[in-house]
Formats: sequence, structure tokens, C-alpha cells
Amino acid sequence: MPTSRLSFKEMCARYDVTPRTLRYYEYIELLSPEREGRARFYSGRDQARMTLIMRGRRFGFALEDIRQWLLIYEKEGTAAQMQAWVELADRQMKELAEQRRQLEETMDELQRLRDETAASLR
Repeated sequence: MPTSRLSFKEMCARYDVTPRTLRYYEYIELLSPEREGRARFYSGRDQARMTLIMRGRRFGFALEDIRQWLLIYEKEGTAAQMQAWVELADRQMKELAEQRRQLEETMDELQRLRDETAASLR
């Protein structure tokens, strides 16, 4: 887990997110930076949470699923966390497989139409 504190600007740069996104993650309480006046500083804990949030987003998880996973991690320990993660991952894998099937079907249809059009030009 990272140990140094990051400023708001450093956090945005490190995780390649907009200030609006970072503020939103704070608003929905996924992150809770330390405040010194108007300045915000993100602890190693916040940075670790942000890494998990970004990973979850990349895998296509909804923010509420990520929130539940983080809550389980903090309150129930590793066994419950791993079980919840397996269930979330299984559900997301099914969703991604369906999206892939639909995308392949659409690509096949587009290829067929393209080939028919190209053949009619000859």
C-alpha cells in the first residue's frame, strides 16, 4: 500500500482522473481524504482504494458493486471479501461474454453487408 500522502492534483494525475471524478468519488464516500483547510490529502489507504476502484471500473463493475466490495473488505475480512469478489466477478464475466456475443454478431452482419456491397460494385 502506498505510504506517502498525495494532494488532490497529484491524485488526479496519478490515477488519470478528472477533478470532477475525484470529487464525485469523495461525494459518494468511496474516498475520504484528510482535510487541512481547503486542501485535501489522500492517505495510503485512499490510494489503495483508488487502485481498486480503477481496477473495478476497468472490469466494468458499477460503482455500487465496488462500494459493496470495499465495505466487505473493511468490515468482514478476507474470506468474505474473496467470496463477494468471486460472485461479482462471475456475474461480470457473464455480462461481458454476452456483450462479446452481441458485438461479434453485429460485426458479422456488418461484414456481410460490406461484402455484398463491395461485390455489387464489380
